[in-house]
Amino acid sequence: MEAHINSYITLVTTSAVLNLFLCMYTFFRRAHFPSAHLFILYTASLSVYTFGYAIGLASNTLEQMKFWNIIQYIGMPVSAPLGLLLMIRYTGKKLSKLQTSALFIIPAITVFMVTTNDWHHLYYKRVWLLEDSTVPIMALDIGQWYVVHGAFTFSCLLCAGLILIGQWRHTKKMYRRQLLTLIASQIIPMVAAFVYLLGLTPFGLDPVPILMCVTSTMYIWAILSSRLLTIVPIAKESIFESMREGVIVLDSSYRLVDFNRSLRLLLPEIQTTMVGRPLNDIWLELAGETFPVEYGREGLQTDLYWQFNGETVCYQVRTSYVYNKSSEAVGILIMLIDITEQRFLEEQLKQLAYFDGLTKIYNRTQFLYKGRELLSEARLNLQPISFILFDIDHFKRINDTYGHDVGDQAIIHVVSVCNRYLSSEMLFARYGGEEFVIALPNMTLQDAHDQAEQLRTALLSEPLEVEGKTVSLTSSFGVAQCDSDSDTLESLLRDADHALYESKRHGRNTVSVHAVNVV
Repeated sequence: MEAHINSYITLVTTSAVLNLFLCMYTFFRRAHFPSAHLFILYTASLSVYTFGYAIGLASNTLEQMKFWNIIQYIGMPVSAPLGLLLMIRYTGKKLSKLQTSALFIIPAITVFMVTTNDWHHLYYKRVWLLEDSTVPIMALDIGQWYVVHGAFTFSCLLCAGLILIGQWRHTKKMYRRQLLTLIASQIIPMVAAFVYLLGLTPFGLDPVPILMCVTSTMYIWAILSSRLLTIVPIAKESIFESMREGVIVLDSSYRLVDFNRSLRLLLPEIQTTMVGRPLNDIWLELAGETFPVEYGREGLQTDLYWQFNGETVCYQVRTSYVYNKSSEAVGILIMLIDITEQRFLEEQLKQLAYFDGLTKIYNRTQFLYKGRELLSEARLNLQPISFILFDIDHFKRINDTYGHDVGDQAIIHVVSVCNRYLSSEMLFARYGGEEFVIALPNMTLQDAHDQAEQLRTALLSEPLEVEGKTVSLTSSFGVAQCDSDSDTLESLLRDADHALYESKRHGRNTVSVHAVNVV
């Protein structure tokens, strides 16, 4: 029996050393480990527990054994709730400070009960040395609080195990080794404690400390092989899956590695079976084209439009490199952020700021801004530029006769007709009321006159039809050309305006130019 006890003490001591190693290793690398403080406390409590138990077994007198029993109970009661907190944190959840404090009420009472047991015997009814043993072994009868403490410890281990088991199907295969290690670290002590309470262990020795050697070895293996503690995969996965932005993870060869739930909502056709395939091939299959954004570089930020459920949506695409410990780029992270509503609002503000609300062509303010740019560009390139001002003849009479609604329709009709005869490089705007302005880059005065005459003829030949009524529309035009460097946009528009009123004085529905020789 003495040989068995010595072997047992050796294994328990080994367990204590391994736990101390884990505690020190985590402490010195705590900056790299999420929830490092919890793991440090957890392994420290197990170290105190196993060291106390080992030294107690090696003691020769009952008093020494009782002393080291108190030492081991400094660590043992808190290890179970610390383990529970660690597993809760691992799954991405967190208890409040009040809930966390409540977990340590029973352990604190247990430490007090063990320390003062000789006065009340509520934890151990009786403690003595086995008489038929060749080596000193402490025997005991459990008291009422021992049952409370045992039930609490068992509950913590069980809850931690169930929490982790519940995460199994939600955990990616690459992280399941870590998860299995943590499950074993809770299940093994729970089963061992249950066997011990049933009195099925040899010599009545507690098997939990020696099994801590197994769980500690598993922790060390998990740290070295699957980077346990370096990352908290379930917590990270929970965050990854709960993100509102769609996320695509690619490897260094631009093959799909992972994607989150939000991306599946954007692209319901994407499947986990596509993992490992190049992104361009996947996008070609899903959208009929390769991925329309240059995603292979760091810091990209651009907009991507596509049709989804019959509507145009806009997503901002952001890219960043994924680095390993050696600061080498090992992949690409592509984030798709829904900015459809933002772009819609921006477009509305742009429409209000730049465009006329009725006709949807440029307003006066935007014309003046862009007109100055065109004038400067024409001078720089030594090219001609002309301007046309025109308005609808007798517009007040139209409003008075048919109403303002028809007046609005007349304005819209004029814009619609003119747009068919204007090219994209021409700048067309509503200058105010029934008056319009056109900038004509690279056009001489004669060219601008011909353009204005074409518009006048088109408006005359295409009357407005409203509720079975025909409303004839004519317009008067004024044309001016930039002739010198002293001309400004304002002066050119004044020249065009003078020519416009010249048209009105000549009976309207005509084109006049601001020049010495009238065409």
